[in-house]
Amino acid sequence: MNTTQLKQIFKVQLVVGALVLLLLMLTIAISTVVASPESAQSVAQDSTEHLWGLGLGAGIAIGLAGLGAGLGLGSASSAAIGAISERPEVFGRTIIFIAFIEGIGVFGFVIAFLLYLSLGG
Repeated sequence: MNTTQLKQIFKVQLVVGALVLLLLMLTIAISTVVASPESAQSVAQDSTEHLWGLGLGAGIAIGLAGLGAGLGLGSASSAAIGAISERPEVFGRTIIFIAFIEGIGVFGFVIAFLLYLSLGG
């Protein structure tokens, strides 16, 4: 591997790590609202600023998760295809790694869906 490939791998790992951290923070924020019903009622009865925040959070969750998963899948899939063409016995391991990256996009969708449901959609 040359240095440009290592830099690209590092960038992808940095983006994926940042997305996982963002999704974790959003999950914690959602769980605090869901855990206390009185706070959920106050959000529903307050001004529309809270609703804008929930909608914006849903968009950010799905957008950044999709972006990170797309970047990660692009580089990991090409590397997996190269590895499988040289050594077919590594097929199972490469599929597992690709599935983990795809999971980030699914987590983003789930969080965005939960935020959408808390909007009353």
